[in-house]
Amino acid sequence: MKSEDKVNIEAPKANQSTTMVAALHRLSYTALRNTYRIPARRKATQFKPLNRQFHRSPIYQAPKEEDEDDDDEAERDIPPDARREPFKFDIEDLSQEERKTYEALPPSEQEEWREEARVTHEYMSQPHIVSELTGEVSKLANEYIDSIPRFTQERQRMKPGLMAMGEDNPYMAGEDPEFEGDDITSLAHGELEQHREMREYARLAVWEMPLLHKLAKPFEPPTSAHPLRFRYTTYMGETHPASKKVVLEFCTTDLAHQTSLTPPQRTKLIKLVGVRYNPDTDIVKMASESFETQAQNKRYLGDLVQTLVKEAKDEGDMFEDVPLDFRHHK
Repeated sequence: MKSEDKVNIEAPKANQSTTMVAALHRLSYTALRNTYRIPARRKATQFKPLNRQFHRSPIYQAPKEEDEDDDDEAERDIPPDARREPFKFDIEDLSQEERKTYEALPPSEQEEWREEARVTHEYMSQPHIVSELTGEVSKLANEYIDSIPRFTQERQRMKPGLMAMGEDNPYMAGEDPEFEGDDITSLAHGELEQHREMREYARLAVWEMPLLHKLAKPFEPPTSAHPLRFRYTTYMGETHPASKKVVLEFCTTDLAHQTSLTPPQRTKLIKLVGVRYNPDTDIVKMASESFETQAQNKRYLGDLVQTLVKEAKDEGDMFEDVPLDFRHHK
């Protein structure tokens, strides 16, 4: 830029009140925004794509082919000042505060406002002013882009080590330090952890389990009023496929007494259970492990007993022609 083209932007003289000066400043920014309005027919050729980097060099269009329309050549010959939109004051472009300030002024001061807005618009529309402002914006944008850190290489994924075992976020513990011969191996650390767990259970057995006798209750064998006997299997908190299995045993005599079964009905019940009946002990034994939990299997066996009792009481067919078969029992 030549020395005679350098511009000194001086603040307007404070010939009005403080409110008037502030409003004129805001109006000048509004005029600057109006300056960058571009006709619709020139929007496609005015700018490059947005992914171009900011720079201060002017943008020149490549020469067009000779066979293009004469209208485009005539438009290119128009001087830059003639292509600029004329200044047009519109109160709708003002903000709510600026509009209140403008409407509160007398007509003479409103005319001065519009005149100073026009002067500001013509001043800010000068090519060297626009070029200087664009250069400053490009300079600031480039400085901001250069300040953004760039990672040239991908960060290597950290492998959690022994010190991160049992942590909610193992990557926060970091990697294990390099072995310097002053520690035991990982296998030895595993054995030591197992030894600590065994000592913990030993302390529970010595100090905590004797206190359980306060909660102990004397064993009372079930009476004939509760003919059903359910048996469960537990593995002390460990997961096992057989832990869901439930076994049911009941005496047919006790069940007949509680459900009011007649001797013929009890005999029909024995024929229905088949090989699950033990004639020596008069015990029926059934088991279920079809479901995932013990409660579901227990509920299934209870429903099955109710179904057997219901069928035994059905006198439509008492299976009198079917003899009792105890060949399964030796």
